[in-house]
Amino acid sequence: MGLHIGIIMDGNGRWAQARGLVRTQGHREGLKVAKQIVKAASDLKIDFLTLYVFSTENWKRTADEVGFIMGLVRQYLKSEFNFCRENHIRVRHTGDLSRLPTDVAKDIADVCRDTEMFTGMQVILALNYGGRDEIVRAVNRALTGTAGKEIDINETVIADHLDNPDIPDPDLIIRTAGEYRISNFLLWESAYSEYYISEKLWPDWSGADLAEAIENFQKRERRYGGASYLSAPGVSHE
Repeated sequence: MGLHIGIIMDGNGRWAQARGLVRTQGHREGLKVAKQIVKAASDLKIDFLTLYVFSTENWKRTADEVGFIMGLVRQYLKSEFNFCRENHIRVRHTGDLSRLPTDVAKDIADVCRDTEMFTGMQVILALNYGGRDEIVRAVNRALTGTAGKEIDINETVIADHLDNPDIPDPDLIIRTAGEYRISNFLLWESAYSEYYISEKLWPDWSGADLAEAIENFQKRERRYGGASYLSAPGVSHE
């Protein structure tokens, strides 16, 4: 389908609390749904899918919850290689790998290396990710590479030093749980992304919800800051 979709997977904790469960159970269910959505996106021939797994702000949560999430991430990375191979899925990472626990960082590096030859959909795990942090790191990478020479920091320079400069900007960003916030997700890359807000909590999502979001997106007119005019058939409105 040639799309890059980003998803802010929100509502795990509320889903659990509404059922009298501990918040960690919501994260467990959310992980199961994430796998289902990855499969649905792959079947729809989407090129790139970025999942907001853990933000730079999520460290403010309790140590028990953070530890549980990190354990889930490791479990997923270790157990899903066959799933990735069967569906030709390449796994990539965005975020500050250096500030993750050593074992988690190693597992991420391993799965990225082990799947880099797969030619199907690319799944980008935004883990210890923050949009502002990525921009700061991009600028620092650009300055470090100049060897003391003066450099003109412009849009091209920053874009070339992002975590994954070869991945196109997201066309569509989905947020679940009825929240209308960007939450520091892909701030640079989402300058002209379309947004789709779902009232459903993330653990209630399915492939049908993804298809509905894509159908909604396909009906939109993307102008990238330009004006839209009534015109004769065949004349672009971009």
